[in-house]
Amino acid sequence: MQPMLNIAVRAARSAGDLILRSTDNVGRLHIDQKGKNDYVSEVDRMVEREIINIIKAAFPEHSILAEESGEHLGNDYVWVIDPLDGTTNFLHGFPQYAVSIALKYKDKLEVGVIYDPLRDELFTAKRGGGAMLNNRRLRVTQQTSLKNALIGTGFPFKTDKHLDAYVGMFKSLTTECAGLRRAGAAALDLAYVAAGRLDGFWEIGLMEWDMAAGILLIKEAGGVVTDLSFNDNYLQSGNLIAGSPRMHQLMYQLIEPHVTDNLK
Repeated sequence: MQPMLNIAVRAARSAGDLILRSTDNVGRLHIDQKGKNDYVSEVDRMVEREIINIIKAAFPEHSILAEESGEHLGNDYVWVIDPLDGTTNFLHGFPQYAVSIALKYKDKLEVGVIYDPLRDELFTAKRGGGAMLNNRRLRVTQQTSLKNALIGTGFPFKTDKHLDAYVGMFKSLTTECAGLRRAGAAALDLAYVAAGRLDGFWEIGLMEWDMAAGILLIKEAGGVVTDLSFNDNYLQSGNLIAGSPRMHQLMYQLIEPHVTDNLK
């Protein structure tokens, strides 16, 4: 998988360069609204085209699942692409956004890359090969107590459907941990769990491209990822809990009582 990881890195860095060159022109960008609180800019589309072109030049037979252009059918290798995770942050000049690229083979995550162009931080993972940040090995936190834990989350901002359940989870955790953070870019939140910057993370209603690369990073850094029912259906449900084995267990115990039938 190393050649594929190399291509993912090349594509992510090229995408990051395009994003950085666009930061001074945010006020003049054309922006469309895809749904409630869900925006796409011409930068998202431009960056996605760049990533796809680089991948297709190297692996023309591979499939692609991309946030803006959808499915590009091919063989059993599937690249899962979020060209700009945190678009709303980017459009407001809030410095928390990233490029996320993952590769699946027959539904198994094989490669994951998350690139933060503002900080020049490159998070990479290869199944069975560990997780890295700029060539430094990553491990999830060794924190064993919620009272000292910093937990990341994301609000279900696109719909009110699960808001009551989420608020119950939020209340249970915020009274038990040292702090909760909602920065607005799930890919980076997951990368931060892998790096030990966050002790855990949970969110409802993510898309596959939001989390695929981050999930592999966490697993290769020694962490645990499940859906809200303690199963591995997170890519399909969009709901996940992630952290070190101990932190995941502690979070699950507080989240599970608020999980409704339509979240299982």
